[in-house]
Amino acid sequence: MTSVPKPDNVTFLSRQFKLAAHLYHPVPNSPDRSGAAIIIAHPWTSIKEQSPANYARVLSKAGFTCLAYDAAYQGESEGEPRSLEDPAQRVEDIKAAVTYLISRKDVDSSNIGVLGICASGGYAPYAAQTDLRIKACATVAAVCAGTMARRGYDKDTSNIDILKTQLEAAGRDRNSDVTGESVPIVHMLPEKLEDAPSNFPESFRDLAGYYRTPRAQHPRATNTCLPRSWDLMGNFDAFAFNSMISPRPLLMITGTKAATKWFSEDGIEMAKEPKELFVIDGLTHADLYDHVDESGPKVVEFFGKAFA
Repeated sequence: MTSVPKPDNVTFLSRQFKLAAHLYHPVPNSPDRSGAAIIIAHPWTSIKEQSPANYARVLSKAGFTCLAYDAAYQGESEGEPRSLEDPAQRVEDIKAAVTYLISRKDVDSSNIGVLGICASGGYAPYAAQTDLRIKACATVAAVCAGTMARRGYDKDTSNIDILKTQLEAAGRDRNSDVTGESVPIVHMLPEKLEDAPSNFPESFRDLAGYYRTPRAQHPRATNTCLPRSWDLMGNFDAFAFNSMISPRPLLMITGTKAATKWFSEDGIEMAKEPKELFVIDGLTHADLYDHVDESGPKVVEFFGKAFA
């Protein structure tokens, strides 16, 4: 089996923030992609060393340069307050990553794509809608953070009453800047999978089985989010203008057992050709983070055709 060399540690600016990134070079003796490069953006509360690394290894073995980075306010990247999830900044991070790649002499600036995972499966299409430097866009287990805030995990439900409570907490969090009130940070999942209550929803148990176990647990993936994040996410809509990606191609990958499958279906419905929904039998949302036997070759095929 071909091993993947350790990536280079690089940094680039996204607005005023210095972002920490891993640059994966094409593996020696891999196919010649003539400098084609892929930006890989991580899920909510995640970091570059988790699911992005799994896809970077597959893509670099296939000859692509890959850039995986920590979003502003998260991981090793700059930004205060910590653990803020800001869709506007997340989209800016992707566009800044494009600019960074264009600055590199080993990258073909006309062949840059983006792969977004989970929440970044919303941010990546949103960025591609208006950043024409992105030649192709793919997503894995896509979620729109705004739609999730408004509707929850289930397509036919409303989360508005819960969102109202979250927005009240967001207001208290913002006020704490001047009042000094201590506002609890939100822990997204139990700290340990075994701490999950017996009635814990299966969709969240799926996530906890990835993030809160040795499977992917990492000290810089803190499992936390600031309450004020919800007033930034609450009216965000990732897929409303997916039609603007065309005529550049869009691929959205999901699994038959993924609770979030409907997000990818909605994202594809809002897009114009060329587009493809690729559904992998038997996989849950979190399975798509590290079970890359089918999704990995699919993204290789997709970007290979896009950059041909």
